[in-house]
Amino acid sequence: MIALPIGIGLVIGALVGLLGGGGSILAVPALVYLAGQGLPQAVATSLLVVGITAVVAVLPRLRRRQVAWRIALLFGAAGAATAFAGAAVNRALPEAVTLALFAALMIAAGVRMLQEKPATGTACTVESGRVNWRRCLPRTLAGGLVVGFLTGLLGVGGGFLIIPVLVLALGLPMPTAVGTSLVVMTINSAAGFAAHIGEVSLDIPITAAFTAAAVVAASVSGRLGARTGAGRLRRWFAWLVLAVAALIAGQLLTDLVASSA
Repeated sequence: MIALPIGIGLVIGALVGLLGGGGSILAVPALVYLAGQGLPQAVATSLLVVGITAVVAVLPRLRRRQVAWRIALLFGAAGAATAFAGAAVNRALPEAVTLALFAALMIAAGVRMLQEKPATGTACTVESGRVNWRRCLPRTLAGGLVVGFLTGLLGVGGGFLIIPVLVLALGLPMPTAVGTSLVVMTINSAAGFAAHIGEVSLDIPITAAFTAAAVVAASVSGRLGARTGAGRLRRWFAWLVLAVAALIAGQLLTDLVASSA
């Protein structure tokens, strides 16, 4: 039984370290469909593991100065304020509705990332490529509020939504967006976990094995991700999101057919 969360953790850690997101969008479905956890327990476990993994994954990017700190802290603080509201809505919705919303948002984000060319010199960035956080303060706060709510609602650290917002709406270069996303994920995951933990109990052996494997994988892939080109990271991230969305949609359709038979 422990081998399964270790395998999941290795995949999650590698994705978080390399792409700055994608951990929770795999962790929640994997814990539900493969490990047999209920959605509330999977959400809490995912938030804890992804938050810890994001801290480890951001370390190589700190040395390369690939974090826009003011944007990360403002975005994360705004998100923390709405994570509890999202968690309250999560408890009121059926699991199938939550997972369907999850898949729909992933499809929208993935398609958008593939369609858009890298945005530079817009919103937060200036002609020299530097990040000017004052220029995009309203967008930063608005994006943080929305992503924080979805973090609580869907049980994700938010990377699969944070990165499209940072790249497409704020105009950050992809490497900076990844590093910034990891800081925001840490803040959002902590807030989301605090909002959920009072309602569920964690499976300690599974959570410990999951976390340890994810941390090891993130420490290795984070160094690789810090050196990978922006365009390649962008495409990898988009296709990952679309693939997982298709898997979730397929499982939901299968469950629907089975229930109506």
